[in-house]
Amino acid sequence: MKFTLIKHAANQEKTDCLILGVFADNTLTSIGKTINKATNQYLTKFLKTTDFKAEVGQTKLLHHITGMTSDKLLLVGLGDKTDITALSFSKCIKAAFTAIKHLNIKSASCYLTEIYNKNLPLTQLLKVASLTAENTLYSFEKYKSNKNSTNIKNIALYSDKATANEKKAIAQGHAIASAMSFAKDLGNEPGNVCTPTYLANQAKNLAKKHNKLTTKVINEAEMKKMGMGALLGVGQGSKQSPKLIVMNYQGGKKSEQPIVFVGKGITFDSGGISIKPAPSMEEMKFDMMGAASVFGVIHAATSLNLPINVVGIVPSAENMPDGNSYKPGDILTSMSGQTIEVVNTDAEGRLILCDALTYASRFKPKALIDIATLTGAMIISLGFEVSGVFANNDNLAKDLVAAGDEITDRAWHLPLVEDYQRELKSEFADMTNCGSRWGGSITAGLFLSRFTKEQNWAHIDNAGTGSGGYDGKGANARPVALLVNYLLSQC
Repeated sequence: MKFTLIKHAANQEKTDCLILGVFADNTLTSIGKTINKATNQYLTKFLKTTDFKAEVGQTKLLHHITGMTSDKLLLVGLGDKTDITALSFSKCIKAAFTAIKHLNIKSASCYLTEIYNKNLPLTQLLKVASLTAENTLYSFEKYKSNKNSTNIKNIALYSDKATANEKKAIAQGHAIASAMSFAKDLGNEPGNVCTPTYLANQAKNLAKKHNKLTTKVINEAEMKKMGMGALLGVGQGSKQSPKLIVMNYQGGKKSEQPIVFVGKGITFDSGGISIKPAPSMEEMKFDMMGAASVFGVIHAATSLNLPINVVGIVPSAENMPDGNSYKPGDILTSMSGQTIEVVNTDAEGRLILCDALTYASRFKPKALIDIATLTGAMIISLGFEVSGVFANNDNLAKDLVAAGDEITDRAWHLPLVEDYQRELKSEFADMTNCGSRWGGSITAGLFLSRFTKEQNWAHIDNAGTGSGGYDGKGANARPVALLVNYLLSQC
């Protein structure tokens, strides 16, 4: 996808489709008034005779308007002028590009960014617009005989300024969207393709393309020497051998502490011996969207050439039932030396994460952030639109949530209630791998906190935001935008 800036008169813009915002009660924007004048009051006449009310995200496609060089004009409702937020703006961009995604056009010029103000800077709107537009046009049709991907290749965004800041904003939005597309592709691959070995090879391929990135893949034998009994326990029931993938991006000084991301990489989760119900089990290929998020972050860091050190760690395995599978009642010894009684083999994500988090400490991270599709309880709590954030440092949680708000990748800071540690009490080991149903996302976070006591640590549960949701099946690659925007704030 190619993005450019435009600043000339909209009625003279040569594009296949021009996208124009309209405020509530059909009030025209400044550029809308210019087009209205050039088209002999066409917009005013049309809006008086239509049921278009310019509600947020409402669209109307018009054709062949005399006085315009563009063949098509898409009107997009912006809602009340005083109520526009980054989130509502993002919804408008999404609605616009959803409406034109499958039209027979190759270019579009979007003027919705003209509504910027002191609370919504132009640079923020340009970044959100380029990110959202490209995200909306994404499709995964690798295995389809009849493909229906978009023909749109060129998108122009309005800016009455064309300084380095505006160009940088578009470049950042485009880079984040490209990183999300890479993460979505990983997630959308079927489990018989996207295995731990496949992810390891993807990491190696990334390193070949960027001289600031190195990749190390730790195999079973090495993990055994390191004492990673939790990760190995989860993977022992599958013919696909587990991997610990380490991607090290050195964009800053060697002496600078890195920000380390750890992503859960269960490439298929049957639940193991505690097997899941059959309905929707095919979606368990998405149980590696935490890992995909880490891949997306590394992809963005390299493409933006960020002046910062970033490490991405992916513990990856399949969780399968087999004669060699770990079982309820088994006791695993983690890399930290802490022992874990398995009471549910479907609480496997925290087991592979705990060894990866212990391994991450060797990098002496400035911040340690794990991302995992960890608990169904998170979907019950926050649904499909908001990721859950837990942290042992309120300032880190605050920074992550703020980074998400700015880029419209929402998250919510939830508590680590120490009283609930009792849920993890075991009669036979240092802890169990899960507690009761109540407060399940919190107890999962508390489990991980036992392996990050010396770290500036946060845990993001993207069970509801990583894939699926209200738009149907498929990888969403959240919270990649939040995480990359957080990195940008640290540069």
